[in-house]
Amino acid sequence: MPLTLVSPVHSDLLIKKSRFIGCVQTVADRAQAQAIVAQLREQHPGATHVCWALLAGGQSAANDDGEPGGTAGRPMLEVLRRQELEGVLATVVRYFGGVKLGAGGLVRAYSDAVAQALLHAQKIPLRKILSLRCELPYALEGLVRRELQQAGAQLGEVLHAERVQVAFCVADVDAPLLVARLNESGQGSLVWLA
Repeated sequence: MPLTLVSPVHSDLLIKKSRFIGCVQTVADRAQAQAIVAQLREQHPGATHVCWALLAGGQSAANDDGEPGGTAGRPMLEVLRRQELEGVLATVVRYFGGVKLGAGGLVRAYSDAVAQALLHAQKIPLRKILSLRCELPYALEGLVRRELQQAGAQLGEVLHAERVQVAFCVADVDAPLLVARLNESGQGSLVWLA
């Protein structure tokens, strides 16, 4: 089961006079990841490299940012894969200290920066969220709201017209039981909308 992080985690390593500042955090997509990397470049104008690895389904990517090919981004990505993470961005900001590390040294340094950050990570299972919408009589609105709250669903837009339309989000694993309970409680008067 894929995992994600509760909150961002950081590391700060000094290896042969070079400083490696690592961070692993959750991201929704590649656009958000690239915005974070751009922000890091602004925050660290004296940094030699800002390397990153994104593991987000079909949007996964790795970037060496000027380091020799395959010595930064790809090793960082492998650390994320081994930890079974999904929807996360790993970044490492490097301040060059004047001593070259060689290809093997770079691979170890970038991998270690990510791995050290993840030592302190609190991981949780990644759950897909479903958006559902139903229509019901006014008399059932209170009951539906209580069922949603009890199931940990997030109430969305509620429209009051001829009948009440309720939109909500719920974890995919909890959805079948919640829908069944709502159908049973509503005694057939709930209509599910596309």
